[in-house]
Amino acid sequence: MAVRRKTVGLLVVFLCLFVTHAVAQEHVRLTNLPHVYIETFSGRSITSKDNYVLARMWMVSERDSVQFFDSLEIRGRGNATWGLAKKPYKLKFHEKEKLLGKGYANTKKWTLLANHGDKSLIRNAVTTALGQFVGLKFNPAAKFVDLTLNNKYVGTYQFSDHVDVRPHRVNVVEQDLPLTEESNITGGYLLEADGFADFQNGRSGFYTSVKSVPIRIHYPDEDDIQTSQYRYIRNSVYDFEQRLFAADFADPVDGYRPRVDSLSLADWYVTCEVSGNPDAFWSTYFYKQQDDDRLYWGPLWDNDIAYGNDNRIGDTRRQLMRDVGFGSTVLGPWAKRLWQDEWFVRLVNRRLQQVNDAGLTDFMLAKVDSLAQLLQRSQQLNYQRWGISTRTLRECVLYSTYDQYISDLRSYISAHIPYLVETFASYLPEKPTPEPQPDPKVPDFQADTLACYAIRNVATGTAFDLDAGAANVCANAPDADSHSQQWNIRPLACGYMHITNRLTGQALNDPTTGEPTATTATGTALNLAPADSLDTRQQWDIVGQSGGCWNLVNRFSQHAANLSGGNAANGARIISYTSDERNSTSNNRLWTIAVADRLTDGIDSIVPDGTVDEGPEADFDYALAYDAAGARLHFGADDIARLNFMVRLYDRSGRLLRTFRASESCDLSALPRGLYVVSWDLRGRRHSAKFLK
Repeated sequence: MAVRRKTVGLLVVFLCLFVTHAVAQEHVRLTNLPHVYIETFSGRSITSKDNYVLARMWMVSERDSVQFFDSLEIRGRGNATWGLAKKPYKLKFHEKEKLLGKGYANTKKWTLLANHGDKSLIRNAVTTALGQFVGLKFNPAAKFVDLTLNNKYVGTYQFSDHVDVRPHRVNVVEQDLPLTEESNITGGYLLEADGFADFQNGRSGFYTSVKSVPIRIHYPDEDDIQTSQYRYIRNSVYDFEQRLFAADFADPVDGYRPRVDSLSLADWYVTCEVSGNPDAFWSTYFYKQQDDDRLYWGPLWDNDIAYGNDNRIGDTRRQLMRDVGFGSTVLGPWAKRLWQDEWFVRLVNRRLQQVNDAGLTDFMLAKVDSLAQLLQRSQQLNYQRWGISTRTLRECVLYSTYDQYISDLRSYISAHIPYLVETFASYLPEKPTPEPQPDPKVPDFQADTLACYAIRNVATGTAFDLDAGAANVCANAPDADSHSQQWNIRPLACGYMHITNRLTGQALNDPTTGEPTATTATGTALNLAPADSLDTRQQWDIVGQSGGCWNLVNRFSQHAANLSGGNAANGARIISYTSDERNSTSNNRLWTIAVADRLTDGIDSIVPDGTVDEGPEADFDYALAYDAAGARLHFGADDIARLNFMVRLYDRSGRLLRTFRASESCDLSALPRGLYVVSWDLRGRRHSAKFLK
């Protein structure tokens, strides 16, 4: 017992000395950025990308508070960048750390990017902002710090995520560990098309069956993945690739499209080309969700040689990465095959045009300017340490000042995006000469544009509503106060109607594929889509029948909205179905349409993108935004102190969930995915906006 007491006493003395040393050190910021101090055990050098070195860390915040981490490990990381003088690092804490605060991951592993081959230091951070602007779901963190390692200042660094499966990172369903007979092995999975083929033989990766693309399995990792999981995800990727290179690859049913998430595919591809990243198809992350046959794309990663910063291919202002990037033996064949499908060409054209019209160029230039301003003091110290006018990696041009590198980056963005818009459009198939349009039809239904209508089935009395995920339309028991059961009906010049949901602002849509006829009974579930009144899938003929009843007939499919099977239960599907002489007698196709409420100007304005800018009734400018990456709802204004009103957050059923002051942000990370309504009062006027979390 005496020996044990002596041992405990020595440990206490050691810990006291350790704490005393930690307090005695001077840990201060050298610039406006946070400052990170890392000391390895006994001052050991970090010489390996494989072997960790024990260390401790102090992080000095922008407010000069010091956070101490007494136990972590550090090693090198990167491929070509590990061979540079200013080296990138990977940190592994012994406990999960929410290192960057709210809205970021709580995890053990983090990266410190050196950005040594990028004289602007901000290409990776700009691409994170690009991914957020375009709408990619997962975007790596970009937090700049000054770094001192073993009492030696080593430069400007960027804290970023390690690409792994984690909330606030790639947030797919984590699989059971260990597996059981009841385990659902359909997801999630995190994969990488990896040009380095950085995986060992066994279950950590595979080569595809058609183009021998090296696919690395990041999650489940090689220590946990079981044979059944390995075979499942390998066969899923095989199936996608075999469909992509089949003779009928462009077929909407038998081709590759049912195996890919079109939204993430479009956003990912557009960002690859906008960033001009030669490595975009050399190292590509994608993932699979549970109970979903589709592959999803992203996150973006490794953009230090993007935006014209690689002298091996020169100035790419007027080139496509599809043609000149380094993925010719990796994902390049997939990208080129996609361009042979007119559907994909239209998809990426439409998405690029949408983000361009939303102000992409101005947004990116403003982001470049704000980041450059943020780093002004830090970059001066960084280049006193490393020099600014010597080539370190693949720089195309060398300048003598930091501002010249920023100007060059701005020039690339300003020239490249218009080139992409023009070039993408040049691949669109020629449009046939349009046939003369018939005179607009005379509508049976006279819509009141300020009315909110309830649409109910004649037989069951159940109402047009949204399912729990707000993706599909279903029938539920009527609820007079539910905004999800209220629909705005607006007449179009062609005589058809555009029907949008009051809660979401999205439009009633018939997603039927192929070339349907009126009597083709597909049974496709009706859904919601971003409002586009020019899309014939969103144009509806409201046809009057006897007894004040109506049919809703879609212009594209020529089908009638039908309550599937006449099912009176909540959640019954509303489908696209045959339109024929039975329209007047089949209760499944007959609906009543009645005013449920009325809109007043400024109240319940529909804001699909989750942002509303205030009008003239306020004597100052402010805006509401939802940050999907950080799961935060917040207002912004030049003078945040003037936002002294209270804000209320409701779920889709109208239940109050949160109240907060507009000058503060509201953390929504604990709330499930779904539709939410924000409401606030200002100058005696009520405002509301809707968004999808």
